[in-house]
Amino acid sequence: MQLPWQDSATTSPPTQNQTANTRLPPPPATSPPFSSPSLHPDHHPNPNPDRDRDRDPDRDRDPDRHPNPDRNPDRDPHPHPHLGPHPDPDPDTDPHPDGDPDLDLASTSTSPFTPEPHLTLSSPTDVLAAVPYLVGFHPTASLIVIGLSRGQATMVARWGLPFPTGTLDPMSPLFGREGITEIVIVGYGPGHLVTPAVDEARRLARNDGVHVGEALRAHEGRYWSYVCDLATCCPADGTPYDLSSSQIAAEATVRGLVALPNREALERTLAPVTGPVRMAMRRATAAAIADFRAQIMTATDLNTFAEQFVSDALVRVRSALETHAGGGRLNDAEAARLGLDLVIMRVRDEAWTLMDDSHSLLWKDLTRRLEPRFTPPVASLLAMAAWRSGNSVQATIALERALTADPSYSMANLLMHALQNLLSPAILRDRLPTPAELDETMGPPRAAWLLPLINLLDEEDPPPALE
Repeated sequence: MQLPWQDSATTSPPTQNQTANTRLPPPPATSPPFSSPSLHPDHHPNPNPDRDRDRDPDRDRDPDRHPNPDRNPDRDPHPHPHLGPHPDPDPDTDPHPDGDPDLDLASTSTSPFTPEPHLTLSSPTDVLAAVPYLVGFHPTASLIVIGLSRGQATMVARWGLPFPTGTLDPMSPLFGREGITEIVIVGYGPGHLVTPAVDEARRLARNDGVHVGEALRAHEGRYWSYVCDLATCCPADGTPYDLSSSQIAAEATVRGLVALPNREALERTLAPVTGPVRMAMRRATAAAIADFRAQIMTATDLNTFAEQFVSDALVRVRSALETHAGGGRLNDAEAARLGLDLVIMRVRDEAWTLMDDSHSLLWKDLTRRLEPRFTPPVASLLAMAAWRSGNSVQATIALERALTADPSYSMANLLMHALQNLLSPAILRDRLPTPAELDETMGPPRAAWLLPLINLLDEEDPPPALE
């Protein structure tokens, strides 16, 4: 299987996919057809790779489920299911409350990964070595699904385990939308946790005519294959593996890709700043609030004041984007003022309509620096920029930040819904309004537009965390 390298900008903090609680959350985009190396050169074929066979030593074996070597004589003659292209299916077939499954979508084919060079995975160890770089961290208690189209990886998704029945259903329309003809499944954890999830993924693939090239369970330094039944190749007690023996990790490191220890480490890359930096931002925010209050208290016409405030705020948004595009960074006073500006929906939507993948650096910076009550707009804008670039893991974590501060924030909830349903950001292509269309739709600014900001002014943020 060939995987295009992820762009380091999309893999760092580490790049993209779903995780827990509300976590959403998979990876590379286009690559040329790959040359079909088999995963187990010494394996014999499993005549029926997509039946619900459990090779897990933690579950009792059913003798009636053993393969019949003569059942499928026309099966692919390769010694083991490979990750190369298989015939396409018939073209005519075509936030989150507590308890929602943890999902991270690392990337889809819409993400702008560079087509060269390619990462070729030729063994189960290679697959296991690549997964942390595809999702940005070393997964535990997780199900990973890698989708391929004509031998190229077009999506990677991660779900936290366990999850309720039906959690994987959004993958079905994704298969057709992304032209996925084959998947590789990897589960992390003990058999009783992983096997039901793998079974569900395989059933879904079979129902949609998608080939399962490989299905693995990895736990405590060993892996098991759900599609190989030969004890000589896949012993019941598992096959030891050593990720350091694969070139994948070395190549990824040379190219600047990062696999953090766990998802919590990835979350920390978007955590609020602490210590003196936080205190400085708190002072700057207090000053920006005091200035706004002084202005509104002396205004003789609130509609006129709102019109001027929004006009100035739109200028500040464009100026901030230009500053970051030029390699600069907003000072504390500028950042705090922009945090107040973006509470106004028309100002936030200006940033939305101007969205470019490069804007994620600005929104990430502000997501970390702004006081928590002013975080939802910038965190949602960061999520949008990350989603557009294929970094759905970062998008999910940003949305978690937004929804922690304001569970009812509509933009964050809409984006979280899109991520949890594995929608592609391509659905927004050419559909976002222009600033002129926003003006026509929303009309001139008026005093009522300021109410969301006014309502935030008296709220108190939690004490800053100590370093």
